[in-house]
Amino acid sequence: MPEKFEPKIVGFFCNWCTSAAADLAGTSRLQYPPNIRPIKVMCSGTVDPVYIIRALLEGADGVIVGGCHPGDCHYIDGNFKARRRVKLVKEILNALGLDGERVKLAWISASEGPKFVKVMHQVTEEIREKGPNPMSKRTKE
Repeated sequence: MPEKFEPKIVGFFCNWCTSAAADLAGTSRLQYPPNIRPIKVMCSGTVDPVYIIRALLEGADGVIVGGCHPGDCHYIDGNFKARRRVKLVKEILNALGLDGERVKLAWISASEGPKFVKVMHQVTEEIREKGPNPMSKRTKE
C-alpha cells in the first residue's frame, strides 16, 4: 500500500495574533497537524512575497500567512498589506501556470485557539489533496 502523502507547510504567523492563537491551542492541549512549520513574524504585513515564493521553491508544498483580523492590526494596516501581497503572489503563480491555491491567508486572533486548529487541519487537508508541490526542488530530485 502506498504511503500517504504528508505535505510540508510553512506558516508565517503574526506575533500578536495567529502565533498567540497557536500558543493558546498548545496550552489548551488542542492538537493540530505536525505538517505546519511555524515562523513567527512581528506582523503579517512584513511577509515579503519573495519569502512565500522561496518557501515553495525550497520544498514547501504550501504556505499559510496568518494575521490579525482586519482593523485589529497591532501596526494599524499590516494585515491589509498582507492581504494585497498574498493576492499578488497568487496572481503571479497562476499567471506562470503554477498553483496559486497553495498559498493561503487566514485571520486568527490571539483568543481563537480552536479556530487556529481548525484552519490548520483544513489547510493541511487541502494541500494533501493537491499532492507534492511541482515547483519544489524536492520534487525534482
